[in-house]
Amino acid sequence: MTLALALLATAGPVRADEAAPAADSPLVTKAPRTAPAAASFTVGLGAAVSTRYSGSNETVALPLLVLDYVRPDGFFASTLRGLGYAGSAGQLFYSVALGYRVPRHEKPRGPAGFGTGSRYLHGMGDVKGSATALALVGYSVQPWLDLVAYTEQPLSARGNGARYGLDASAKVLQAAQDTTTLSASLSAGDGRYMQTYHGVSPMQAANAGYAAFAPKAGVYQLEATLSHQHRFSNAWSLTGQLGVQRLQGDAAKSPLTRRTTQPVAAVYASYAF
Repeated sequence: MTLALALLATAGPVRADEAAPAADSPLVTKAPRTAPAAASFTVGLGAAVSTRYSGSNETVALPLLVLDYVRPDGFFASTLRGLGYAGSAGQLFYSVALGYRVPRHEKPRGPAGFGTGSRYLHGMGDVKGSATALALVGYSVQPWLDLVAYTEQPLSARGNGARYGLDASAKVLQAAQDTTTLSASLSAGDGRYMQTYHGVSPMQAANAGYAAFAPKAGVYQLEATLSHQHRFSNAWSLTGQLGVQRLQGDAAKSPLTRRTTQPVAAVYASYAF
């Protein structure tokens, strides 16, 4: 699954105060943790770069669209966060949302470098997209340090499996116009998730030519991300993010994995009103 599609479609392992739902990445757009005094809307446009699927050695670039609406009562509707509610109680913050996990295609789609699917998945069959429910809870250890635990459960195509994760985010620089954040995350999947995205069934092995592989549930990825946001005014801002993902355990051993270390990046301008 590519980062840009994930950012546009679902919610992922990120802090509750960040508009960021990546399927396998905490690259995110910052949003206020506390509810605004009045309803606000953010519009943004940029680009994201990632790999065609988890474990791929092919790079793909896709446009990144930001549409994010939030009300004072905590309700939000967003291309990044899905549809849901966020709140806080003291140092504790939480969020529940409905999102969408994008499909994985067995054949390339779109022009080279600007599409989905991969020739290395030929014979594996398509993985259907699924509606998801994301629940996360976080704790602000210090004003500059947040810890988060989350789960993403499929509501449709339930055979695709569930994901779980932990994330730590630290503001290493916070000035009047600039904020730099360093994040580290750990992602785990249940047995069905690991088989769907990193496994090879006997039928797939016969069709695709890979050896059959049945991965176990557990941690499949570690990630580190550096994000910097520059605010030109109260409305305009520019955000750049750079990260690296490292597949672990059975995900790294999968016959589908052609590269265990994968770069991810995004840059976008946004306007809030």
